[in-house]
Amino acid sequence: MNLFTPKECAANYGLAGAAKARMPLGKMLLLAVLAGFFIAMGGAVTNTAAHSIDNVGTARIVCGLLFPFGLAMVVLTGAELFTGNTLITISVLDGQISAAGMLRNWVVVYLGNAVGAMLAAAGCAFGGQFNYSGGQLAVFTMKLAAGKCALPVGSAVILGIFCNILVTAGVLLSLSAKDLTGRVVGAYLPVAFFVICGFEHCIANLYYIPAGLFAKAVPAYAALASQSGADIEALTWGNFLLRNLLPVTAGNILGGAGMGALYWYCHGRGEKR
Repeated sequence: MNLFTPKECAANYGLAGAAKARMPLGKMLLLAVLAGFFIAMGGAVTNTAAHSIDNVGTARIVCGLLFPFGLAMVVLTGAELFTGNTLITISVLDGQISAAGMLRNWVVVYLGNAVGAMLAAAGCAFGGQFNYSGGQLAVFTMKLAAGKCALPVGSAVILGIFCNILVTAGVLLSLSAKDLTGRVVGAYLPVAFFVICGFEHCIANLYYIPAGLFAKAVPAYAALASQSGADIEALTWGNFLLRNLLPVTAGNILGGAGMGALYWYCHGRGEKR
């Protein structure tokens, strides 16, 4: 078979997660920066493609078709993504690493992802990438970011849970395949679902919202937003951290770690390594 069974996949991820947790810090951080950049590129391409599409359904489908290649690049290059690494719960439950080792990985990878995503956001905002359509891409970016900053905290948590159940399902499906096509398709479909549904991904939001905040700091873009009547009052660093990033991160951990625990319980518990 050109496919690992769920039991084989659980065993493989148990070993892979343990290796991730034991990775040298410098290597772990660099691979995390790379993953943050790849996810940010998914955000940049979806904003660019959808900013002039008025029909919401069409815009979401376009975003769903494009964004998942960010996760595919992460998986195929061996980069380290926080949301995917919530599956390291499999390795902890399997007794291969400690919870402290898992938390070490999560903290370092989260910080590296943040660096990669926010550097990409700054580059797009201050490097002129938002100049599409006479600067309307910048206005769209600010409006999208403001909408994320205005989410109720409870909604942010729930949307974060749903998102990372699908992201970790994509990681597991990708790792179930033995060839390039299978790995890409496995990662692609669940992520397309979460994007089309508008669920919340903390690392993607480390691009989407800082990109809006950086655009707001460019006088020409801020003037365009004002002229167009865009409501970006909610777009502040405080709202970004407290109303989006923290609750979405909590939801992503609950969804991803829960998915890992469920997968281990059903397919990995009691299996010989």
